[in-house]
Amino acid sequence: MANSAFQPGGARAWWVWALAVVFVVYLFSVQTGYSIVNPNIQQSVALSVTQVAAIAATYTWVFAICQFFGGALLDRLGAHKVLPASVALVTLGVFIFANATSYGMLIASQFVMALGACTGFVGAGYIGGQWFGMAKFSLMFGLVQFCASLSSAFSVNALQYALGALPWRELFNYVGVAGIGLTVLAFLFLRNPTPLDAGDGGGAARFIGSVLGALLEVAKIPHVWLSALICSALFGSLLAAGVVWTPKLMLTLGASAGTAAFSSSLLWLGLAAGCLVLPALSDRTRRRKPLIVVGCLVQLACAAALLYVPGIPVPLAMAINFVFGFANSAHMLTFSSAADVVPPQLIGTSAAFVNGLAFIAGGFMIAAPGARVVSGESAGLAEHTLALAEYAAEPLLIALAAALVLALIMRESYPGSTPSKAHGDVQGQGTAS
Repeated sequence: MANSAFQPGGARAWWVWALAVVFVVYLFSVQTGYSIVNPNIQQSVALSVTQVAAIAATYTWVFAICQFFGGALLDRLGAHKVLPASVALVTLGVFIFANATSYGMLIASQFVMALGACTGFVGAGYIGGQWFGMAKFSLMFGLVQFCASLSSAFSVNALQYALGALPWRELFNYVGVAGIGLTVLAFLFLRNPTPLDAGDGGGAARFIGSVLGALLEVAKIPHVWLSALICSALFGSLLAAGVVWTPKLMLTLGASAGTAAFSSSLLWLGLAAGCLVLPALSDRTRRRKPLIVVGCLVQLACAAALLYVPGIPVPLAMAINFVFGFANSAHMLTFSSAADVVPPQLIGTSAAFVNGLAFIAGGFMIAAPGARVVSGESAGLAEHTLALAEYAAEPLLIALAAALVLALIMRESYPGSTPSKAHGDVQGQGTAS
């Protein structure tokens, strides 16, 4: 994809990358929005609790399945043929959602939004690699996660404030109008710096075969699986903590409801800060593995301290949440590590493969402590106690310990550090162009 006449970076590169990141922030805000307004939706559309959960599950599973193909589509078609259409789909889904009058329309809205959203995060990373050079892939992808993390930390409060002034349908119609503007900009500007080779055609069947072939080629590399499993454990733990379980744990430690909710935001703020530091440090030291190992170790220590140190003060617990989020930014290096060992034309596919497994794992890890709460209470553990929290958190601790073991046995992948590896050589040559 590289062209010797193209010089990475510059004002245009930053503009294209910023548009891709705005799309990520947009879809993250839309995702957050459902969790905020679902009580309003349940009342206005007369939904059961089961239907509310089914709507959320539709988005989750459609996104997870499509995620694996999004990166391959970027690799095969390029940014201009994929990302503007993705923005348009998310925008269409928002309008269907805002004007839904039935359960079926709400399901359809989540399906359409997930179909578009599946290329958002990976697409922004892909744009960074294309416009700034693969040598900056880790840094630019870290900046994408920095923006996404800040969005996650503040979008809840912003949406709650907006809902105080506007009905939920009107609010999301305005969100859809903003999406129209973003769609126009995406069609005008989101593209690769140099056109992709269109290939020799061959029709839809051959194209689908090439996409599946790209996925298979990436899936054949053991190091990509190691990176994906580590990412799954780390980011899955953060999702479980940040979306559901940190506020509940902080309440058992004696925090007020407001402090408990703010502690959840500290996880995302820590992740944002870490994404500014760890990818840049990885490029400076030309190493991935040591930072991933330290990140796993620090997260395991933070989780153990929150759960097993008796009488831990609430302010210290809040600081530990921030450190946990900071160390969790090591999961961004697993994207870089996977990209290190694939040919340059499969960067998007490798990122989507890692992100897809992490997203699926996140769903299970969010649910796992809840199942343990139920079984713990059945076994006689008192509700809202630290003993029950310790029992419920065991799957997360096991996942973090497993990630540490995998990080210790994985090889260093930074380009040039493993010249004997064929895939490492290919990627190293790709970054030099």
